Amino acid sequence: MALSKKRSGKLVLLSLFLLFSFLLFLSIEKERESIKLFWFIPDGFRADPDLFNIYEWAEKGELPNIKKMMDNGAYGFSTPVFPTYSPPNFASLLTGTYPSVHGITDAPMRIEGDRLDSPSGQGFASTPRKVPTIWSILLNYGKKILILSIPGSTPPEYPENPNIIVIRGRANQWGPNVESLIVESKEKQAERELYKFRVIGTTENFIGKMTSFFVEKTYAKNWENVLESYSRPLEMNFTAYGLTIHAYIFDSTDDRKTNYDKMIFSLDKMDFLANLKQGEWSEWIPIKLRNSRHNLFDSHVKIKIIKLWEDGTFRLAFFYDNINKFNTQPPTIADEVVKHIGPMADLNDMWSTQLNLEPEDKQTFLEEINMTLSWHRNATRFFHQKYKPDVFIQEVYVPNMMLESRWWMGEVDKTRKDYSFERAEEAWKDILWMYKQIDAIIGETIENSGKNTLIVLSSDHGVSPLHYRFLVNNLFAEIGWLNFTIDQKTGMSIVDWTKTKVVYLRTAHVWINPNNLEGGWHRLNGTEYENLRNQVIDVLNNITDSDGNKVIAKVLKWEDASKELRLPADRIGDLVLIGHEKYDLSEEMDSSLRLFIEPLKTGHKNSVDPNEKSIWTPFVIMGPGVKKGVQLKEPIRHVDQMPTILKLMKVDVPNYVQGRVLTEIIS
Repeated sequence: MALSKKRSGKLVLLSLFLLFSFLLFLSIEKERESIKLFWFIPDGFRADPDLFNIYEWAEKGELPNIKKMMDNGAYGFSTPVFPTYSPPNFASLLTGTYPSVHGITDAPMRIEGDRLDSPSGQGFASTPRKVPTIWSILLNYGKKILILSIPGSTPPEYPENPNIIVIRGRANQWGPNVESLIVESKEKQAERELYKFRVIGTTENFIGKMTSFFVEKTYAKNWENVLESYSRPLEMNFTAYGLTIHAYIFDSTDDRKTNYDKMIFSLDKMDFLANLKQGEWSEWIPIKLRNSRHNLFDSHVKIKIIKLWEDGTFRLAFFYDNINKFNTQPPTIADEVVKHIGPMADLNDMWSTQLNLEPEDKQTFLEEINMTLSWHRNATRFFHQKYKPDVFIQEVYVPNMMLESRWWMGEVDKTRKDYSFERAEEAWKDILWMYKQIDAIIGETIENSGKNTLIVLSSDHGVSPLHYRFLVNNLFAEIGWLNFTIDQKTGMSIVDWTKTKVVYLRTAHVWINPNNLEGGWHRLNGTEYENLRNQVIDVLNNITDSDGNKVIAKVLKWEDASKELRLPADRIGDLVLIGHEKYDLSEEMDSSLRLFIEPLKTGHKNSVDPNEKSIWTPFVIMGPGVKKGVQLKEPIRHVDQMPTILKLMKVDVPNYVQGRVLTEIIS
């Protein structure tokens, strides 16, 4: 029987509707598949409306690529999560959640049930994180991913997936972390000991890692083919990463004076790697190193004589290639990168306090910064052109290291008593030079990515001015709550946990037990516990410096901190400390029980209130779906960035995400 005209018309309309819906679905899927993402997250890239107003710099023509992003997208400031430190903040940026959800509270984390004398987990690693990152989500949508130098990306979570490339994470135990090293004459050790940290369970050599070494210099023996020395030649022998490098120290001037001025470097005392004088760098030298499992791998090193005294005392920099087959996924990427853009210069681990000691260190620091940023600029171009990733997330550690070091933040800090306009002007030239190089990396992406690419600039945290380091555990030891000794041979701080009731462990946590802190840590309650906890709070709230300024901005009980700061209750101390921005809270201790040190470094960030403008960062985004020329009136939160990016990529935002989509910037 023939269909009625009315029914036939309904079927036609239904068919057209279904066809339209299907075509719309295909269109959305195609658009979603085609939208790419470049997310650049330079570490410690401070931006604020007062001192580091990068948007004003861009308007003046200093940062042309950031200006292009501002004109063609949205921009403003973003506030970190607490603690204002890299591991929690990278996790929050990349998951859209607070530490209460992603679980990262520090670099060395302590978890309830575990002992306090060693960390339960490493916040720079991927393993302690509780929820997936943006690359995990986008990988499920078929995107090709490339991750470069991102904290929390290693060990790789998808080792067999061909759609994701991971290149060197940060500061965890996946692959050999070939750190840059300082090598000095043994004669300098006593002088340098003044700057050594002593923290729980280890000796921190200036910086938190053993990256300075002191070696004997002796009279040269068994060298062949060396140049004539007009003073009796000396030598030093230095071993690191399974490789011994010899140095021949000689006097090339025939002036009847003892004034050593050059060094020859060799692996066998016959063939020369480099012949250098003070201030000179070698070329990249091919070498073979060994990882912790004693496996050989190809690498490179650049050597610089930072300073060579006339008596042959020396200070050297060994700047190693940071990429190898054991810290890339897939391993073959390492050789390909070196072949096309050279050894990886990635200033990740020559920490800011390493190059603070001699005037010549400043120039060395600038040279290493330049090598690093040049490498990253070339890498940005190479990876866009060679691999054409759908998602490219990149970090560079330079801004944090520069702003924390001795030479720059202290000079532009007007609150310092010795502030000088002339010195500040010189420091600003260097800082702006660094910001311009970051801008140039963004320019490579703008030039090499298509119109359908979201380009995002942000950072984990800014950097605050630093005046004093407050040694919290020395205070507790003085009161009698903490008992420790210093091993005279190793310099290690050894806590007697059976006689310790209160201890501070970085970055912001105080653990308390009225009996002792030996064994596995568990949260307590009861009158005795509360009485001791209240005593600790009173003491900390009354700490002032020599000028009468309070050091601790806020002392929070764990139950209040978990709510106010959105921290996981099982991964924080009994108290959580927020310091005033000019004070770095340290777990360091020494036999003097001094409370304050004026450090050489002049910037920090670890336990600063996220509302302090000095710790703010930029958020700049342009690309498909973003309104043009929009300035955000109020700072956003780090957790808002990831869900906004997913929304613009037409990808569903997971239910666990705590940030909001910034609808005000979406067209």
